[in-house]
Amino acid sequence: MAGIKIKTIKAQKLAYLEHTGDYGSIPYDKYFDQLYAWVKEKKIRPGFKPLGIFHDDPDQTPPEKCRSEICIPIVGDAEPEGDIKIKDLPSMDVAVIKHKGTSKEYQNTYKTLGDWITQNGYEWAGPSMEIYTKKPKAKGDEVMIYATVQVPVKKKGFLLRKVADQNETESEE
Repeated sequence: MAGIKIKTIKAQKLAYLEHTGDYGSIPYDKYFDQLYAWVKEKKIRPGFKPLGIFHDDPDQTPPEKCRSEICIPIVGDAEPEGDIKIKDLPSMDVAVIKHKGTSKEYQNTYKTLGDWITQNGYEWAGPSMEIYTKKPKAKGDEVMIYATVQVPVKKKGFLLRKVADQNETESEE
């Protein structure tokens, strides 16, 4: 499956708003406007690309209970205030695929990425992230999304192999 790769992302600090509900109904404009107004007021430098972090699989969690965080990277020190929270996103290995389409088409993008992860000996190691390369736009009743989807991954059985290698080394001594 062309276009999917593994890369290491750098650690970064995020300002974010929590959202619970159907991923297809997230009010991106409202949340991004609120976050960018806050950084401007606080004189904090924002990063370049806003993102969303999605904690639940919408195929397994009722839409009204799906949890997400709509974020912007920030540079410098900041304290949480009101609904705006702050967290550090650690450096991690991620599988990456590009998405350009409606929010309903995400299912295909995530399936393609999930299949690739499994077929290449990886497993999901955390919530998926969508880095928005353009501002999401309403298109009729749909939201058009331009994003890079990133899923934290780890090699399957890596810890088991490491323990087995350690045990083998100890038995040779």
